[in-house]
Amino acid sequence: MPSTNPRRFVVGISGASGALYAQRVITQLARPGHEVHIVASPSGQRLLHDELGIEGFNLNALANLPEAADPRDHGLIKHNFRDVGAVIASGSFLHDGMVIIPCSSHTLGAVACGLGDNLLTRAAAVTLKERRPLILVHRESPLTLIDIQNMERLALAGATLAPANPGYYLLPQSIDEIIDFVAGKTLDLLKVEHTLNTRWTGEVPDRAHKQH
Repeated sequence: MPSTNPRRFVVGISGASGALYAQRVITQLARPGHEVHIVASPSGQRLLHDELGIEGFNLNALANLPEAADPRDHGLIKHNFRDVGAVIASGSFLHDGMVIIPCSSHTLGAVACGLGDNLLTRAAAVTLKERRPLILVHRESPLTLIDIQNMERLALAGATLAPANPGYYLLPQSIDEIIDFVAGKTLDLLKVEHTLNTRWTGEVPDRAHKQH
């Protein structure tokens, strides 16, 4: 259903494994009509190809839209990774939050150091300085001390670290349900309503009794 209160978000995609997470979040943002500005690093674009089979930076495939659809009609705008003069690089561009999903350790470190030599990290730096929500869905393991220190710096700066750690208390039966859990958590952090079944109700699902 279209949202009665459409909002504006920035989504960054970097080169850590987890393209399905990005696809699920973008699809959930696009369906109710939110405006979504998307930027992917070169490694992020390769990730979309390697894990989803998406050729080029194809927003229709990324948001599960019909091939002939105009992404802008669904609020989707893509930006060039090298264009540090794009609108999302400016603090005067108002939005309701940015998420980098998945977030590699390389991108994590660059954001933690305040680097802005590409649009992905520049948009993240601007989000922090303007005190808007910045969510980093880190998806690399194990962590080095450098990663931990970078996470500490970002947490102190106001970012939210949300590693892609799915919960299993809903007893997922498919990869899709595991993806939904992480995507749903991300959308909750953005305070976005969604249709994903990801929340604990206090009761074990009936399927628990069918487990061996």
